[in-house]
Amino acid sequence: MNPWIGWVLALGVLALGYVQYGWRGAVLGLTLVVFWLVLQFNRTVKVMRNANQFPVGYVESAVMLNAKLKPGMRMLDIVTLTRSLGQRLEGGDGAPGAECWRWRDAGGAGVEVQMRRGRCVRWTLTREADVA
Repeated sequence: MNPWIGWVLALGVLALGYVQYGWRGAVLGLTLVVFWLVLQFNRTVKVMRNANQFPVGYVESAVMLNAKLKPGMRMLDIVTLTRSLGQRLEGGDGAPGAECWRWRDAGGAGVEVQMRRGRCVRWTLTREADVA
């Protein structure tokens, strides 16, 4: 979701609470917004804790990761799929905010994911035979 939409919704909850119930409603709205932020933070911490258990750039099956990737996925969603942080590669496509990450499996196959502004733009499946 676009961050602007989230902030507009949060302000809307605060305004609605204030209009309906005065300052008590505003406090309730603020409590709901803070609760939502804590839930998002908790999700991120859980994903990072799970990623801590695998080596950087490792994935169980690069082919399955290739099949599950979609354009527009966030990095947090990809780390959730792989249960590992990606290995950062030099380069990218030169666009502002472009990054390139790689995950490899035990068989030598790998997936290189190009991200732009935190979203997946494209990815490439590479096999050990392709590299040689």
